Formats: sequence, structure tokens, C-alpha cells
Amino acid sequence: MSAYTRLTGWHVPVGGIGFEVSTPVPWELGAIGSGLWIIVPSGTRFDCSVPLFLRWAFDPLDPRYRKASCLHDWLLSVKGWGRVAAGAVFHDALAADGVPLWERLAMWLAVSLYRFA
Repeated sequence: MSAYTRLTGWHVPVGGIGFEVSTPVPWELGAIGSGLWIIVPSGTRFDCSVPLFLRWAFDPLDPRYRKASCLHDWLLSVKGWGRVAAGAVFHDALAADGVPLWERLAMWLAVSLYRFA
């Protein structure tokens, strides 16, 4: 188990599908022990946006999606990562939170290709 998967009580709702980080969110890139860390700081706001027409399949309030969404939003908006690179972290974080492969792939495609459509 990693620092990421052990994390609980790390965010508070700020309305709708929006949240704010209350405890830093650690994510180790690559394998555990790589030493390459991403840490989303307290106070960071993020959302779990899902297009309305897909909410029958992907509930934006599903807690399994929150940490991955937090990492993804922070990498895009604060760190300036590209959509595909941030999408890869998003996919791996979803896997760590137990999201099934079919959901991860669909969500990864959506977040990685959104601006290209």
C-alpha cells in the first residue's frame, strides 16, 4: 500500500462536483520506490467533471475518481503538463483506487483527447 492509497479525509466539498484539498495528495511516478513525487498541496481546488450525457456510466461524485481527478487537474492547470502526460497519471491513479480497466480506458481517452476533438 502506498501513501496515495492510504490517504483518507484529504478533501472537502466546495459545491457541486468541486472539491478542495485539505491534506496534501502524494503520488509517486512510476513504481513505488522511484523517488519521483508529485504532491498536490492543501488549498488546491479541483473538480470531477463528466459530460452530462455520460453521467449514466460515470458518476462525477464517485469517490474512486477524486484523487485521480485532483492529480490530473493540478498537473494541467498548475504544472502545465500536456493532456496525454497528465492523462497517463490519471489512468494509473484510477487503477490504484480500484477503478476497473474498461472505466479507466474510457476516462483516459476522454481526458487525453478532449482538446483534440
